[in-house]
Amino acid sequence: MSRLMRSPKERGSWFWDLYDFAPPGLESALSVAAGICDVLAQFELLKPVQITYDWYVLGSGTTGITSTLGLARTPLGDPALPERVRGSRPTAYPTAEIADVDVLGSGTWIDEGGRPRTEYRLIDLSLSTAPTGLSAELSVHHDIWGQYDFAGHAHPQIHQHNAPRLAGALKELTSLLRMPPEPGEPTYFGTATVDGLAEPDVDENGMGPDLTDRL
Repeated sequence: MSRLMRSPKERGSWFWDLYDFAPPGLESALSVAAGICDVLAQFELLKPVQITYDWYVLGSGTTGITSTLGLARTPLGDPALPERVRGSRPTAYPTAEIADVDVLGSGTWIDEGGRPRTEYRLIDLSLSTAPTGLSAELSVHHDIWGQYDFAGHAHPQIHQHNAPRLAGALKELTSLLRMPPEPGEPTYFGTATVDGLAEPDVDENGMGPDLTDRL
């Protein structure tokens, strides 16, 4: 298996309410994103290449416009990045503000034979810049983090090569953010725990659930 299937809903997600960790706003969101990405980079889970962000107008709601900014010239953590982001404000909405920032990039997963492979959006990272408080969310959409693939077949080598890296990253993020994550709501494709994914019920043949009907 060299190409991964991606579920339309999360296999698992993890949320941090960072109200007491950092102030709200764009600068804080980008700074925290840089710190989170440094941790994920230790486990080769996310190398950020661009950010996307939605624009809204206070009192009116979303503009329906999403901007994309590459990070080659101004990486996460660069003090100049917030102004570059604000400089992309749509001219039709001069008072627009940024609602959420998504950090996109590639990560490395390890196949059954122990070979590293690159996958775009192996890990998704999103931060809210809402004035009510900063928050961050990680999510995964592939089957390599659990004991069973999307068809319900056990794949112990793939699980062993990848799940501990995700668990290690979540543990390091708990230290960085000074709080454990709140596991996201279960979806059809999986249930998150504080340190990874819960294992599904197995049938009498040792098979996990077949989830391919919704892929």
